[in-house]
Amino acid sequence: MTSFRARQKWRPSLSFIIFAVLALVAVLPLLGLFFFRLYDNQLIRQTQAELIAQSRVLAVIYAQDVRALLRNDIPLGAAVPTEALPDPGDQVTPIRPELDLAGNDLLRRRPDALRATKPADPAYVAIGARLMPLVLDTQKVTLAGFRILEPQGVVIAGRQEAGQSLAHIEEVAAALRGQYSAALRIRVPDKPPPPIYSISRGVGVHVFSAMPVIVNDRVAGVIYASRTPSNIFEHLYRERGKFLLAAMAVIMATIAIGLVFSRTVTRPMRELVDRAVRIGRGDRDAFKPLRHYGTRELAQLSDSFLDMAQQLSHRSDYIATFSAHLTHELKSPLTSIRGAAELLQDSLQSKSDALTRSEQQSFISNILGDVERLDAMSQRLRELARAESAPQNEQTTLSAVIENLKNRFPGRLIVASGCLDRPIGMSGEKALIVLAHLADNAFCHNATSLRIEAADEVSTVKMTVSNDGDPVSEANSDKIFDAFFTTRRDSGGTGMGLAIAQAVMATHGGTIRLVPSSRGVAFALEFPAI
Repeated sequence: MTSFRARQKWRPSLSFIIFAVLALVAVLPLLGLFFFRLYDNQLIRQTQAELIAQSRVLAVIYAQDVRALLRNDIPLGAAVPTEALPDPGDQVTPIRPELDLAGNDLLRRRPDALRATKPADPAYVAIGARLMPLVLDTQKVTLAGFRILEPQGVVIAGRQEAGQSLAHIEEVAAALRGQYSAALRIRVPDKPPPPIYSISRGVGVHVFSAMPVIVNDRVAGVIYASRTPSNIFEHLYRERGKFLLAAMAVIMATIAIGLVFSRTVTRPMRELVDRAVRIGRGDRDAFKPLRHYGTRELAQLSDSFLDMAQQLSHRSDYIATFSAHLTHELKSPLTSIRGAAELLQDSLQSKSDALTRSEQQSFISNILGDVERLDAMSQRLRELARAESAPQNEQTTLSAVIENLKNRFPGRLIVASGCLDRPIGMSGEKALIVLAHLADNAFCHNATSLRIEAADEVSTVKMTVSNDGDPVSEANSDKIFDAFFTTRRDSGGTGMGLAIAQAVMATHGGTIRLVPSSRGVAFALEFPAI
């Protein structure tokens, strides 16, 4: 026997999946903090770009002061290599920030300044003194550190290290040769940063930018700038109260979403599973509607499931009742056949009590009558099985069915009128079974004629089948469609004709019912139309 049960293995429950999703949603803001590390590099390049712009402005001012003193033979530095000079035809010569925290650009802490081997030229010292107020005002706004160096690398303007040499520092040495250079160096802050800063690498670095000042293709000095990159965690730490409120809001929203999921999905699903278990155990009270359906889809699933379960339960009851009736119906003719056969057998074995020929003929007639009854019953059972089979794109016209009906009952008056040419969703064989049982039932109850009237509706073909035979008593009107119910059992009736007709109509989406009639019996049928 094939098993349709799920293979036994670990599977997450719906509650677990919902909890995992909600937990992930709740921690996403916290996980997002770690992804801010990806922005550290962008912040560093942004800082470098700002230093390039600020240093370039100071370099232009510095170069103007140097050009004003060229007639006084102010000394210039090294000649700029040809490949480092901008192309005269280029209108713009941008310097792009290219520091990379993830690469190999992170250097050790910046070396300390050294004693200058030669003092700075007084002309450069004077230029530095004039630029010092501008440097201080710039530092107040940009928070960057600026040092202005003369052509030999001696500091001529800056808060600290004035008169000392920075020519030994890598980026400064490159700038003294006429090439812009920048470096990313490890920074040791003056005081420990807030704990949240440990998530980011950007707080422990310092961006250094060395911008050469070029006058007449020679180095006239260097604008050496530095700054700590901007960091988003500083803002988060300052606004930690609001951050905690936001975290609480996320938690409350997550709880609210969880409650919504529980009420609309988890609880109805668990109740539906409980109903399925109870129905499997035979609990008829489990067919009640759910207390809460949640979503539209679960309501549809619940309705479909309970309808299917109820139909299966009714089907099971029908099979049990049908089996009991069938057993009872088969028992009578079998008992009669067995009794007659035993009497015939005893008559053959006993010479003294031999049955007369008339008695033997009577027993044989009884046996043949019961055999015919069993044969008719088996024929009805086959028709019932065909009637309950699922339809498969069947169609026919009532005119063809009625023509076959007249051929089956020759000599009987069958009158048909109305819409008989519209196709119906039923095979000709099954439609003939329905009308044949109605006709047979009518003629067996003393009807002399059968009248069929059909009317075309939007999606159905309505039919009235009436006869002038014996009317159905009020006591029997509720039983005539029950299997094995018959009022002519003595004349060989099986009581299955109308039950088969009803089964055929129900299987194909049609209906049949007894309707009041002033004369005889009338049935109202509805066939599905195509």
